[in-house]
Amino acid sequence: MKKHQEIGIIGEQLAQNFLIGEGYQILECNWRFSKAEIDIIAKKGEMLVFVEVKTRSSIHYGKPEEFITKHKENLILDAAFEYMQKINHQWEIRFDFISIHYKPNDKSKIDHFKDVFH
Repeated sequence: MKKHQEIGIIGEQLAQNFLIGEGYQILECNWRFSKAEIDIIAKKGEMLVFVEVKTRSSIHYGKPEEFITKHKENLILDAAFEYMQKINHQWEIRFDFISIHYKPNDKSKIDHFKDVFH
């Protein structure tokens, strides 16, 4: 496994732990539909939350939140609507982004951006 893939897996686990600590219930991880993948699908209260996670070990070329393209956003939206149909969704939704600047030894910086897609 390549180093960036390992950092991505670590980042997704950090994001899950962060969300659980904030009172979210994790419903799915790495949920796929067609060419899209939703990193985390969670629920808090009656809110269904689709979460994209980006992890970087260096911010030399930019912060993780700067790497979401319009194309990626559209893929996530398509997958989210498919998931909602699958579960017969009847409550509110939100699209969040978790940015992680990964540092070993529990010094990672986690930023949670809520309601990023309008």
